[in-house]
Amino acid sequence: MGVKEEVFYEGGPHLGDLIFNILLGFTVICLPLTAGAVSRAIWLRYRITDRRISVIGGWMGRDRSDIIYSEIAKVVTVPRGLGAWGDMVITLKDGSRLELRALPRFREIYDYINQKLSLKAQNASGAIGQ
Repeated sequence: MGVKEEVFYEGGPHLGDLIFNILLGFTVICLPLTAGAVSRAIWLRYRITDRRISVIGGWMGRDRSDIIYSEIAKVVTVPRGLGAWGDMVITLKDGSRLELRALPRFREIYDYINQKLSLKAQNASGAIGQ
C-alpha cells in the first residue's frame, strides 16, 4: 500500500484567462486565442502534490504528464492578467519543458514547488516581469 500524497493544488486554469480571451474573440482576429482558452478551461487540469506535478490536458483530456521534483532543473513564472494568474515553465534536467498556462495562485504554487527543488534548481529558478 503506497503512501498517500498531500495535494497542495488541484484544479484548472484561472477563470480570468477564459473571460479575457472570450472578450478578445469579439475582434475576430483573436478567435484562435479564444478557442485555446476554451479548450484549456474544459480539459486542462493541474495537480500539485508533495511528491509530483501532474498536468492532464490535450484533446478531451487524454494526455497526462507527471514529473517528480528531483527531475526539475529550473522553474520560471510569468505573471498574466495583471498578476491575477500566471504561466509557469518547468525545465527538466533532460532539457524538456512542461508549460502550466493560466495557473491560479501561481506565486503561492511557485513558492511551494521551489521548496521541493534541489539548491541548484532553486538558484536557477525565478520570475520574469515581476
